[in-house]
Amino acid sequence: MDLLDITVDEMYFERPLPATVAALIEEAADLYAEDPAAAERRLMRAQLLVPDHLTVLVALYRFFFYRHRCEAALDIAERCIVVAARELGIDPDWRRLDDARFGHAVQQSMPLTRFLLMALKGAGYLLLRLDRPAAARERLAKAVAFDSKDRLGAAVLLRWAEDAVGREAAAAHGNKVRWIRAAAPSDSPEPASS
Repeated sequence: MDLLDITVDEMYFERPLPATVAALIEEAADLYAEDPAAAERRLMRAQLLVPDHLTVLVALYRFFFYRHRCEAALDIAERCIVVAARELGIDPDWRRLDDARFGHAVQQSMPLTRFLLMALKGAGYLLLRLDRPAAARERLAKAVAFDSKDRLGAAVLLRWAEDAVGREAAAAHGNKVRWIRAAAPSDSPEPASS
């Protein structure tokens, strides 16, 4: 599946945002640098008004991410996964995403399906930052499984997660086991030309 096969007119979130909520997000953006607490209050109020609107969830995710509040950003990323799956008409448990469900999702909305995979990647990245590589590996593996051309760039994160899981396993055995990572195609040196 080529995840870049979308037109520029397509949007991730087709539901319109109420004007009052859009104003709250704009105010939060204006307040972000000078008064982060006030910005967060505006975003939380926006979420109270439309709790499952992806535009609001993405605004919250970005706020928490850029404030280095990884646990809060992870909670929002996980919520985005559930909301996107529901809007696509598939099981909200990402672990159950298979070829049939993915195909259904693509038929519903390619941009929203791409967003779902990006949310899985984002959650995986945050889990790596939170030193939870096994959980990161699960989410990243799922995203990579449906992105054969690695358009989202999740494959390198998956390799990092796998390395971290290997290091954890070696440490659990008193570091008496060496972790050897299989080289990815991009890790291999180019053959010398004659």
